[in-house]
Amino acid sequence: MTRMTRASLSMLLSVLVWSGCAVGPNYKRPAIDVPVTYRGASSEAPPATSGPTGGTVQPTTASLGDEKWWDVFQDEELRNLIRTALKNNYDLRIAATRVLEAQAQLGITRADQYPSLAAGGALADQRSPRVGPIPSYEVSLGQVAASAAWNLDFWGRYRRASEAARANLLANEWARKQVMATLVANVAAAYFQLRQLDLELEISKRTFASRSESLKLTQTLEQHGLSSLLDVRQSEQLVYTAGEEIPDFERQVAQQENALSILLGKNPGDIPRGLKLTEEPHAPQVPAGLPSSLLERRPDIREAEQNLIAANAQIGVARAAYFPQITLTGTAGFETPALTALFTGPAGLWNFGASLTQPIFEGGRIKSNVRLSEAQREQFLLAYQQTIQAAFRDVSNALVAYRDNREFRIQQEQLLQSAQDAARLSEVRFKAGTTDYLEVLTNETNSFNAELGLAQAEGNELIALVELYQALGGGWQ
Repeated sequence: MTRMTRASLSMLLSVLVWSGCAVGPNYKRPAIDVPVTYRGASSEAPPATSGPTGGTVQPTTASLGDEKWWDVFQDEELRNLIRTALKNNYDLRIAATRVLEAQAQLGITRADQYPSLAAGGALADQRSPRVGPIPSYEVSLGQVAASAAWNLDFWGRYRRASEAARANLLANEWARKQVMATLVANVAAAYFQLRQLDLELEISKRTFASRSESLKLTQTLEQHGLSSLLDVRQSEQLVYTAGEEIPDFERQVAQQENALSILLGKNPGDIPRGLKLTEEPHAPQVPAGLPSSLLERRPDIREAEQNLIAANAQIGVARAAYFPQITLTGTAGFETPALTALFTGPAGLWNFGASLTQPIFEGGRIKSNVRLSEAQREQFLLAYQQTIQAAFRDVSNALVAYRDNREFRIQQEQLLQSAQDAARLSEVRFKAGTTDYLEVLTNETNSFNAELGLAQAEGNELIALVELYQALGGGWQ
């Protein structure tokens, strides 16, 4: 080994030893103001109990968001719809391709950390004519060589870029999970809305049929002089009130099926049904868990943090431009005019070189690029903090909505019982001749509206459960 070769290898090893540093700040999760409990959560915490060894067992920290979606939604037809949507939905498929794109980008960025190698060969045959006293001659030249080049990552520029690319990949993966969670929630909410419309349509048809029979009876009584034409007209109003709702609900059902079909990645068509709206199981109270665990469970929060990590790494990429760029190059091979002697010792060739480039004047470009990266990091930091606050707001709103919708549904049930009883008593009083048909008209209308209101309340309660599940970070597991 020649003295030059030993010196070159010694320099290379020295550079590699020092290439472990990386400029720029290392990521540290920022401090977040996390509330102790969710606003709107039930204040009635389960009491602590004694364990089998005499110790105290603290209340559970489990959350509805930890549950798998197929455990939260017990309707088998709804489960099948969600499975179909997760397989065919275009938004989710687009999000998956963005993950593949980010994986490829990470591979491209990470490749800058390694040497590039190339090999090639050339064969040339040239003949020159005679010029004056110089006779003509012919030259043949063959060459086979391999070359290498390596931009040493002395200041961690490429490692920081790979760190940013890796964070972007994770951000896209969390974005895909956020799309998945949103899709599960949208399918469940759309299905419950569809079942609510089915129930309202059923109520309208049943009421229309019942009132049509009452109209026939009233018309018969009027023909025999036992009732007035006014009673007939008022009875007709009841029929038409129920009848006008039927085509409107049929329209809404068809449009809801179309919307749900698009979520499933299919053309508009019929949607299979499972349990009735009133049969859908749901607990009166659901555990919300600890607010601190929401930071790890919500996909949008995790995505925002990965974006912050990527922006933080880009500061190191920008700062590395202040320092010299060190490049190693080398070539080795064979070259000879006699192809038969191409691979012999005398035909061998090689060269090795190193270069260093230090920026001196860039007109403030590097400094401005660093400031740009720092400003972008600040933006992503604020976006991360904003996402967390929005998540706490979503959970609080969903907890309040689920609790109050449940209470509203209970009150609506009592209202319906009272309205139905009033309608029954009015019918009895009318048949006994102690009141006119206007009282029947009023109470029948109130009963019909209360029954439709109860259907809406039951649907709102289930949709509030879906929104709470999504707000707590469930649906992507």
